[in-house]
Amino acid sequence: MNEIALRIKELIKEMRISQNEFASRIGTDCSNFSKQINGKLAITSVLTNKIIVELGISKEWLIEGKGEKYKSTASSNSKTITLPTNAIATTSTTGAKVYDIDVTAGPSGRSLMFSSEQVIGSINVPFINPENYIVKVSGDSMSPVINNGDMLAIREVKNLNLIFWGQIYVVLLDDYRMVKYVRKHENPNLVILKSANKEYDDIEIPREDIRALFVVENIIRFDSRL
Repeated sequence: MNEIALRIKELIKEMRISQNEFASRIGTDCSNFSKQINGKLAITSVLTNKIIVELGISKEWLIEGKGEKYKSTASSNSKTITLPTNAIATTSTTGAKVYDIDVTAGPSGRSLMFSSEQVIGSINVPFINPENYIVKVSGDSMSPVINNGDMLAIREVKNLNLIFWGQIYVVLLDDYRMVKYVRKHENPNLVILKSANKEYDDIEIPREDIRALFVVENIIRFDSRL
């Protein structure tokens, strides 16, 4: 069997999802995908590029079977957007709602309550999904990728088995919530929480300790010069 197909099947097994869920995650047709990884259709560069981009997989590993499977943490799909300081509209109801919530503040994990009383405005720009939650972040553990005072547009991950390694998440534990890169651990029962700031050590936690995950889709930075 095609070596690339074998490596794709390895990813599907590792992610603990179905073949169709994998196809949907990378944005490809489920029927054609099945034929490609089962040798009935050729695996195209379009397919491999989707896997590389959407899942943060190393091109060298996927195509040649060499090197590390996952790219460095710098390959996260979280997109940084710079907006003027007046981008938060306090009178409009359109766009993504901005909440007076700090997702990195202290021992208040377990849950994030996105109540209407906490809405302080909204941001309506084409790059941000209006269904996302926009929240504040403080601290320098993710600097320079995420700076103190930036905001994040986040989306809840419903299936906690769907962790895409190397992406930035808001991670909720019983006692803490934090923003980190989530990396694969050699022990499948553990995950690594990694900071962008090299002054901070990696944190290893049991997967079962994760109460909720929110993927960071946008990092929002404000600039008074705009």
